Amino acid sequence: MDQKTRLLTIGQFAALHGINKKTLMWYDEIGLFKPAFVHPENGYRFYNYHQSSLLETILMLRDLDVSVGEIREFVKHRSAGSLKSLLDEKIAELDVRLSHLKAVRKTLCNHRQNMETLLTMDLDEFYVVRKEACSLVTVNIDRETSYDRAVEMIVAKTREYELRRLHDASYGTMIPVKSLRLGDYDDYCGLFIEIPFSIQKAGLHIQPCGTYLRTFFRGNWKEMSDKYQELFAFAKKHGLEPFGFSYETIINETVTDHEEDYIVQIEIPVRRQPEERLT
Repeated sequence: MDQKTRLLTIGQFAALHGINKKTLMWYDEIGLFKPAFVHPENGYRFYNYHQSSLLETILMLRDLDVSVGEIREFVKHRSAGSLKSLLDEKIAELDVRLSHLKAVRKTLCNHRQNMETLLTMDLDEFYVVRKEACSLVTVNIDRETSYDRAVEMIVAKTREYELRRLHDASYGTMIPVKSLRLGDYDDYCGLFIEIPFSIQKAGLHIQPCGTYLRTFFRGNWKEMSDKYQELFAFAKKHGLEPFGFSYETIINETVTDHEEDYIVQIEIPVRRQPEERLT
């Protein structure tokens, strides 16, 4: 007998497609996928190989979270056009989910890196590191902006950029290097959010690629000025010129509830001073 006309029991057909036979029974009961033959005496369901293509399509659509109602409608009016439209919609949804998962992975990697840093860092050291350019979303603040207000503004921005929660992105504060040079250590001008996926939007702040000085601070925030003075002294000694902004990020906020235990990572872009300025 030709394979396409040979009948398979519900158990055999379910095993062929890697599903439970109760799934086939349910599909039959709701009118989504009928057996090829039902024995008139005992009611046993039988299927044939010719039905495999339709069942696999149904299973694929279920994997894509297409509702039973949508699939039933498709089965009733099957055509290349209807399937293409349905797949176009689900591919677009899948692309969004994949983008989110990539963003979550990047954020998790950032958090893991922060934890590794906590285990190996030396609070007294200064590190010269290389960083790639990064697009940051910024929120303007001034010295009158309260901590509570700053958190509210950051949360609002994460929602604006369709992040599901605050810790879906890295965030911190910015202070101009020119203010630090003048001894104005409270002149914070912005909050920044490093969005963990590629975006094309006007008004983004570009954190430049290149060489950065990195150091860490823990203690009373009023004493951070001492750390900056040490950083500028280190830069001068090694012929480096800080420029742009200092980017401050609390790297252990997720593992402590006490502000006095916060560890702030400070990163400032630097460039090699011209030779005549080194003498």
